[in-house]
Amino acid sequence: MKVGFVNIFGKPNAGKSTLLNALMGEKLAIVSPKVQTTRHRIKGILTEKDYQIVFSDTPGIIEPKYKLHEKMMQAVRNSLEDADLALLLVDINDNWEENDQLFAALRLKSPAFIVLNKTDQADAAKVVEASAFFSAKAYCLKLVTVSALKKSNVPRLLEMVLELLPEGQPFFDNDDLTDLPTKFFVGEMIREKIFFLYGDEIPYHATVLVQEFQEKTTLTKIRADIIVQRETQKGIILGEGGKMIKRLGTDARKDIEEFLGRKVFLELYVKVRPKWRDNEIFLNEYGYN
Repeated sequence: MKVGFVNIFGKPNAGKSTLLNALMGEKLAIVSPKVQTTRHRIKGILTEKDYQIVFSDTPGIIEPKYKLHEKMMQAVRNSLEDADLALLLVDINDNWEENDQLFAALRLKSPAFIVLNKTDQADAAKVVEASAFFSAKAYCLKLVTVSALKKSNVPRLLEMVLELLPEGQPFFDNDDLTDLPTKFFVGEMIREKIFFLYGDEIPYHATVLVQEFQEKTTLTKIRADIIVQRETQKGIILGEGGKMIKRLGTDARKDIEEFLGRKVFLELYVKVRPKWRDNEIFLNEYGYN
């Protein structure tokens, strides 16, 4: 059977998480309109009778400003090491030269496909021009145009991936969708709602730590801490009279119940940990290791 690691790289907001979800046919990675939503390497394991592809969504490539960013970029570097194939994702409406410089700087050891994304938001002439620009680059083995959001041409991308992957033995059991625990995805679903419900500052200063995950007879009990850096941020998360955190809990619980396929009792608490994004001990505790 065809087996391999296929890792997705690109700038923030290129659509990497949306592409992973489209390829998997499952929502594994959280998405939001804001940049730097993805902080971890998230593997999606797609297994069929004659192939197993381990896709990896990686954080958007940035210049690190604090230790959390450094951890995120380490996840990118790790993904570069084990890739059988790299998918270099480009938002077609982004700056092509900047993307080219970023991809050239990766110094890929594996073959790479350029994936031009969001082509539904560009006219035909622009698609032709972008295709010509990237096809001429040394790192581009093949090029494909997609709309990850609308899943347009994603099946063709999958066919191209399978054509290149080597034969081998599967790395994971047939029913594995990912190598990450359920608790991780619960925390990510809560964090996704923070990106949607709060302003520009809060999502980047917040993280989520699931403290309790108990599967009882009739429901699953979950207790999670939302970590922020300042008392003022705690007040914003809570909202007047606790209005905002109630909305956050309601929205997150709906998604978690759909994900788990059962009723959920969700408790959320807000804790202040000054400068947690630059504290190695806190980062390890919160899963950024």
